[in-house]
Amino acid sequence: MNSTVEFQQQTKTLIDDLKSVCANYGLGNDGNEFKIITQVFLYKFLNDKFVFEIKKLEPKIAKAENWEDALNSLSNDDYEMLLIQLNQNTARISKDHFISSLFNKQDEADFADIFDNTLLDIATENSDLFSVLTNGGEKIVLFENISKYVTDERDAFCKAIINKLVGFSFENIFQEKFDFFATIFEYLIKDYNSDSGGKYAEYFTPHAVSKIMARCLVQGDVKNVTCYDPSAGSGTLLMNLAHVIGEDKCSIYSQDISQKSSSLLRLNLVLNNLVHSMPNIVKGNTIEKPYHREENGDVKQFDYIVSNPPFKMDFSDFSEDLDTKANKERFFAGIPKVPAKAKDKMAIYQLFLQHIIYSLKPGGKAAIVVPTGFITAQSGIDKKIRQKLVDEKMLAGVVSMPSNIFATTGTNVSIVFIDRSNKGDVILIDASSLGLKVKDGKNQKTVLSDDEEERIIEVFNAKGSEDDFSVSVSYKDIESKNYSLSAGQYFEVKIEYVDISYEEFEERMSSYRATLSKLFDQSHSLEKEIHLNLSEIGYVE
Repeated sequence: MNSTVEFQQQTKTLIDDLKSVCANYGLGNDGNEFKIITQVFLYKFLNDKFVFEIKKLEPKIAKAENWEDALNSLSNDDYEMLLIQLNQNTARISKDHFISSLFNKQDEADFADIFDNTLLDIATENSDLFSVLTNGGEKIVLFENISKYVTDERDAFCKAIINKLVGFSFENIFQEKFDFFATIFEYLIKDYNSDSGGKYAEYFTPHAVSKIMARCLVQGDVKNVTCYDPSAGSGTLLMNLAHVIGEDKCSIYSQDISQKSSSLLRLNLVLNNLVHSMPNIVKGNTIEKPYHREENGDVKQFDYIVSNPPFKMDFSDFSEDLDTKANKERFFAGIPKVPAKAKDKMAIYQLFLQHIIYSLKPGGKAAIVVPTGFITAQSGIDKKIRQKLVDEKMLAGVVSMPSNIFATTGTNVSIVFIDRSNKGDVILIDASSLGLKVKDGKNQKTVLSDDEEERIIEVFNAKGSEDDFSVSVSYKDIESKNYSLSAGQYFEVKIEYVDISYEEFEERMSSYRATLSKLFDQSHSLEKEIHLNLSEIGYVE
């Protein structure tokens, strides 16, 4: 078996084993199972990453028959010196906080407390770099007391967790690349990929959508750039973008109202060597209180922005607070009104779109998932936004995706690409006919093949025109079509011409005339019958 495939399967088996432990202690499909699984997985990953990096720094430990004995034999000063040399993507772990140390303490009394305190100590020791901030400046640390979620047999539960962790090592996995960890992350969160009540952003954007957005945004070599997602969810879009740019060539910034998604994003950053961006991950309401600002207080602007914002949501509680002088420029097209009924249908994506345009540097680029209705709406906020993109020449293109590209929503989506430096033509792609429909649990979703993904990316970047698939249009063309961004409205209407003889032409025309004459006779007959019936019932015109 291929080693990568083998490692991948072993990692998935570990995740399944941890879920099995939770199920055995009454936590299967419990709302707290998510917290336990993700935190335990993260603890294991950080533990093994620490050992992996220490062995690179100190060959004697790498060659030792028992690495832990070799580490424990170091003086406190020597151990501290090793910690100082570690790169910033590696959490600092004390001698008595290793998984193997906990394994050896299983027979001690109150093992659940020992387990919990170990996690809490690691969280405290690494709070400066590994915490997620809230809008108010509070820190959400790495770990919490997780045995509290078990009502009975806390010690036995924690022992079962440790026994699953100790028999597996991530050390062979740290050389793997982005696609490996993207697959593992998707598998890890697949059972938790929804918000309670579905009221906010999706946690996971399909890999195909993320890949297309990143590859169409980034062309050529870029360095020292900032990447932002104002509705980050689990960070799938940001991870793909950072991978295309180079994880060491960019800094990630995000904000999301959900604490759950912020925890998932932190895990994603750890898996993808982006811990240096951890201080820029914020839990908070982007629309009401954007956290990232310049020193003078202005909303921060970024080189690249990606977003799959929530489309509709009840934000009536704070919608009036948005209508301020300070927000006039940010929400240039207006703030959606609160409908008399169905407040949960408020189009919050319109606010995210405007916020993104406002947060984009001169020359910056953005890609945003929107409901396809946005690209053709004939009036209102949607049209005002499109008009700004066209009139100020900052539109790169639009890709209309197949239906059910998201298994959890039937809403058709498109990707709008913004490029403040694009003064030339705009590429419009209709990819709605691509993909294969498959079952995903109770839902149906459309899956794009690798070739179909590459076709979209290549045509977009080349601004190529293909019959009934893509068209390159000017800003004037778009203006003349009432600012519609639907590719189909710009496709050429094709008329097929067939060469026939004069005799064949006359024969066809004679047939058409005979048919029309017959239809007219039938029409006159029906008209007489109708008049007769009206007369019988006493109807007078």
